[in-house]
Amino acid sequence: MRPSPRTSDDREFTFDDRDFRRVCKMIREYAGIHLHPHKRDMVYSRLARRVRALDLDRFGDYLDYVEADPDAELQGFINALTTNLTSFFRESHHFDMLTEHLRAHCRDGASIWCNAASTGEEPYTLAITACEAYGTMTPPVRILATDIDTNVLQTAARGVYPVERINGLSLQRRRQFFQRGSGDNAGLCRVKRELQALIEFRPLNLLDDDYGLRGGFDAVFCRNVMIYFDKATQYQVLSRIAPLIASDGLLFAGHSESFGHAHDLVTACGRTTYRPAGRK
Repeated sequence: MRPSPRTSDDREFTFDDRDFRRVCKMIREYAGIHLHPHKRDMVYSRLARRVRALDLDRFGDYLDYVEADPDAELQGFINALTTNLTSFFRESHHFDMLTEHLRAHCRDGASIWCNAASTGEEPYTLAITACEAYGTMTPPVRILATDIDTNVLQTAARGVYPVERINGLSLQRRRQFFQRGSGDNAGLCRVKRELQALIEFRPLNLLDDDYGLRGGFDAVFCRNVMIYFDKATQYQVLSRIAPLIASDGLLFAGHSESFGHAHDLVTACGRTTYRPAGRK
């Protein structure tokens, strides 16, 4: 067994200031994420798993590998540094507004884009909202759920969660939209197939120049992702998202996000809710 090199702080792998600055530069270039200095310990703990899995001794060697063969490891690098914090009906006022919007403006059907799908709780909440808004388990709704992290998308597509994840939902919602596991699956629940049928999960990097999307979305949920971008990157991303929103569509942002610096692209119309600028 190879010995594990130790640094002065007794870490398993060598990780110095140069390595951290290099990680910051790479993740900003590849994913637009701005890492603050206080994230250094988080970076070490998350990337150490990749260094270990590849049987390398130093962070510098790992970063060399990522840059030399991005097809092999870039996605693993991005997945490791992506933060995924989500829950069902998080910031619930947005789903109340979406219900009103669907009933008032989308009686014949709607398309919705969730571009930070994470492990799936948000897109499945969108599917539940659509079912309730239209009063059917098969509403005329298409939901596109994307994320840069391919690992969480796999979890989302499975639609299986610890039962504790749905404890905050009403008994009616738990019974109508989820199935509890038994036997070997005790303690787990699965979203019902009708919800899964409404959603397409797909990897997408918001820094890409062309998302390959047709647009015309009646609602776009871009929540709690812009906080990881600087203002210039936020503007660039919004300049790609705004044209994809329908003329009377809505853009939902996270509770700590504000797009006042992009008033030529989007206009506030509610609590962390926007419309494309120049549209009514």
